[in-house]
Amino acid sequence: MPKFFMLLWMLLPFLAIGQQTEQGSLRTKNFNLEDKLAIQGYDPIAYFSKAAQMGKKEFATQYQGVTYWFVSKENKERFLASPAKYEPAYGGWCAYAMGATGERVSINPDTYKIIDGKLYLFYNKFFTNTLNSWNKDETALKRKADQAWSQQFK
Repeated sequence: MPKFFMLLWMLLPFLAIGQQTEQGSLRTKNFNLEDKLAIQGYDPIAYFSKAAQMGKKEFATQYQGVTYWFVSKENKERFLASPAKYEPAYGGWCAYAMGATGERVSINPDTYKIIDGKLYLFYNKFFTNTLNSWNKDETALKRKADQAWSQQFK
């Protein structure tokens, strides 16, 4: 019996790696990415401190299969200390579309809102700014978007 536990103990790191790979694969399949790059290269930390800013490739990091760019080493370190806090809601898809129809719609990284410490991104193109529609019924749309995303991201 002790040999069994010894073997199990030796295999645990490999099982954890497999789980991380599966999680990373699920995220890259479901997140709004361009070549595994989130928010079209915008720095997720910048939204919380100043305004939307394009990150730099030299300050890139990967978190569970998703690549993020940052404007500085400090922003990258801040993200790595608490990635889930700074990742955009709904995998970076348009929050309004997720709430209104459950669809994954692309975003304009300059159109965003911080709600309860979380980044929400919106479609804004061709005379349609979905942030305006979101603001008219934010509570209901957020509830529906949370539900739609939890059903899609399994």
